[in-house]
Amino acid sequence: MKKVFAVLFAVILLGTLHAAAENDFLIVTPGGAPALAVAGVYAEHRESVQTVGADTIGEAFGSAEADFIIAPVNAGAKLFKAGKSSYRLAAVVTWGNLVFASKIEGFTPDMINGRKLILFGENTINSSVALYVLEEKGFIPSSVEYLAGAAETQALLINGDDPEVIVMTAEPAVTGAMIADEKIVSCPLDDLYSEVTGYDGFTQAGLFVREQTAHDNPEIVKRGLEEIRASAEMCSKDPETAAANAVAMEIVKAEKIALKALPGCNIRYMDAADAREQIEKTAMIDLKQFGGELPADDFYYSAD
Repeated sequence: MKKVFAVLFAVILLGTLHAAAENDFLIVTPGGAPALAVAGVYAEHRESVQTVGADTIGEAFGSAEADFIIAPVNAGAKLFKAGKSSYRLAAVVTWGNLVFASKIEGFTPDMINGRKLILFGENTINSSVALYVLEEKGFIPSSVEYLAGAAETQALLINGDDPEVIVMTAEPAVTGAMIADEKIVSCPLDDLYSEVTGYDGFTQAGLFVREQTAHDNPEIVKRGLEEIRASAEMCSKDPETAAANAVAMEIVKAEKIALKALPGCNIRYMDAADAREQIEKTAMIDLKQFGGELPADDFYYSAD
């Protein structure tokens, strides 16, 4: 099944590559918050941005056809260390879009203590960070269960029979859920992370550059990085335009949802070299998610 899926992915990607030729480069990104970081590029050059399922992002690294990939920093590091990717990290673009959410009246994170917690992404950096901050804060759930993804935990929150269920889910989707159901209360995981580490969010999604493109077409890489940086910065400098772009890209259904969700998506462009200390802090929470050790120097992209 995986081989069939890989072939289908390659066919779709090659079709997009042909269309992207007009703007010289192709960006592959999962949906949700990471896609918001490049929605400004999409608004100008739709053919240059390919959105794929988060569970297929490894196929993008494997095919090595995209010039830029947005993906979890740890996933890129793990593949690079294993020799399965030649993509190097150029920047961090999202700093944690996870939230704890519940319909419990007056819900606050300390209410997790002694209660069952439903997380998503077992054995991923997201769950590792969540459990780390809860332990550091002394909020220890009575039990932890896992669902596949944020969409599943959010569906449980919205449609489940237990009014006291507490889940981890993500922006921007949870904002839409809260607008539809005012009983839902969300608390950003990043707030807790900042309290226990002193850092403003954890290094979640990164921008990766294909080695061949960097070698053969450095000017294209330079221009691509500039456009992606401008797109990411638009989320804070011009949120109204960013929200309109998010709707055009079908990341969310309405601009009011995007506007309200943008702050919680924590989109911020930082060069990888400047973010290295924070990357290593995130890695030390669960080194196996980074391939067992801190990323080496050659994992970081440099134009020099």
